[in-house]
Amino acid sequence: MYMTIEETAEYLGMPVEQVRKYVWEGRIRSVHDGEQFFINQDQFANYFNQLEFVKRQIEDYLNEPIPPDRDIKDED
Repeated sequence: MYMTIEETAEYLGMPVEQVRKYVWEGRIRSVHDGEQFFINQDQFANYFNQLEFVKRQIEDYLNEPIPPDRDIKDED
């Protein structure tokens, strides 16, 4: 499915100008029909999969219990 720059910005949660800049720099692939740019939505699937993977890794790290410290001596 192809989207316009405005639709892509909304889909990615980015400002329109930033998406437009990425298109001009070639960081986001697009097709130009003479009037506007069209961007294939499927190229962002890998980006979102990696983002979800990193979020899960951070969540797992933060939820991991702190191991007891071996250097603590019981002074009772």
